[in-house]
Amino acid sequence: MVIRRVLAPRIDFGALRRELGLPETYPEAAQREADEAAAAPPGPAVDRTDIPLVTVDPPGSRDLDQAMHLSRRAGGYRVRYAIADVAAHVRAGGALEEETWRRGQTVYLPDGNVPLHPRNLGEGAASLLPDVDRAAVLWTIDLDADGGTDAVVVQRALVRSRAQLAYPQVQADADAGRLPEPIALLPEIGALLTARGLRRGAVNLPIPEQDVEADGDGWRLVLRAPVPMEEHNAQISLLTGMVAADLMLAGGIGLLRTMPAPKPEAVQRLRAAAAPLGVHWPDGVGVGELLLRLDPGQPRAAAFIDQAAELMRSAAYTSFDGEPPEQPAHGGVAAAYAHVTAPLRRLADRYATEVCLALHDGRAVPDWARAALPRLPAVMAATDRAASAASRGAIDLAEAVLLAHRVGETFDAAVLDVDAPSNGKTRTRPPGGTVALDDPPVRARCLGALPLGTRVRVRLVAADPATRSVAFELA
Repeated sequence: MVIRRVLAPRIDFGALRRELGLPETYPEAAQREADEAAAAPPGPAVDRTDIPLVTVDPPGSRDLDQAMHLSRRAGGYRVRYAIADVAAHVRAGGALEEETWRRGQTVYLPDGNVPLHPRNLGEGAASLLPDVDRAAVLWTIDLDADGGTDAVVVQRALVRSRAQLAYPQVQADADAGRLPEPIALLPEIGALLTARGLRRGAVNLPIPEQDVEADGDGWRLVLRAPVPMEEHNAQISLLTGMVAADLMLAGGIGLLRTMPAPKPEAVQRLRAAAAPLGVHWPDGVGVGELLLRLDPGQPRAAAFIDQAAELMRSAAYTSFDGEPPEQPAHGGVAAAYAHVTAPLRRLADRYATEVCLALHDGRAVPDWARAALPRLPAVMAATDRAASAASRGAIDLAEAVLLAHRVGETFDAAVLDVDAPSNGKTRTRPPGGTVALDDPPVRARCLGALPLGTRVRVRLVAADPATRSVAFELA
């Protein structure tokens, strides 16, 4: 659901690409390997093209990692989740593998992505596009009536997606009760898995996503909240990641996505902030359940959600070979969890998936995958920072361009965060905090004595596209 969108003029994102050192082309040897792999795609021995899988992604996507089919079975459900088999296309020790290590992950910018793999693979021969046979890693996960996992099968297989679906239409179909058969059960299974997560203590932050999208000759600054079907779809990916983590922990080798659980004192601070913000927090209700009840479009709720984001820090990749890590869980998922569902876009998933295949089959993990595990956390951390910098930089630039001619104007805004009060030491900067404008959908720093969770009028004092910065003061 789009909350607000505002047209911005022409914007050149080239300087941001150069500043971040994002590559423009692939080395000749790497591209040649991609061409060869695309011309001779792998043909897995197991043929599961009989399963009517479909993909569900944002509109216009071409790098389709996942396809699913959901069905009932006696006493529960069967989830079939096909993941693009990237390792079958990328030769271990080759030039293409080396280049993917340099990139780490796909970086998304408004004027086009910087892909992990050459487009003829990542958006072509390896992508689960509709109506073509593709090599995949097929996860078959049997659930009981309560959403608990009964059985898991992981295998390489040939699959064929029947349709490429996009979230807006899928949500419309769900609202009208006409979802296609392969995903007709997605709302039911998604809600079941969400409820299980809340009972575990999982936390999902319902923060609207700020984005920049093309609109004719200009760009649109967009603020959108995820539609329910996106959340249900995410539950299938989370389920697969938890199953993968369990396989790795049982086998004594793997790569987990970890994050410390929220500390009790941090939860207490958040609880203390609830009443002043008008948020009713009943006894016995967990953080995750409370957040699901809030409307992020309301200023006080938005401020509370912003405070809750402080609980979700220090996510990392953790490799192990032998003894499991001391802290194997992901605090947001409230369970052990691994990234295995986006290998076209994320380097780590290729190697984690290979570990899962070997452990499931009872064979040794290939040397090339085992050797990669201890090196992946540092590579993924560095490329996570680059991807975040690209995303934030693009939004900052769009905000600055959009507001450059409006310095001196006043705007309605909600106060999301305020600076910590002085503790008696010399203040290093004047009081202020973070505000979210109603229109245009800009989030920026504002100076002044800001009352948390209230609506205020703010004045734009600076908007500089050269530094990609905007600043406000309390009007």
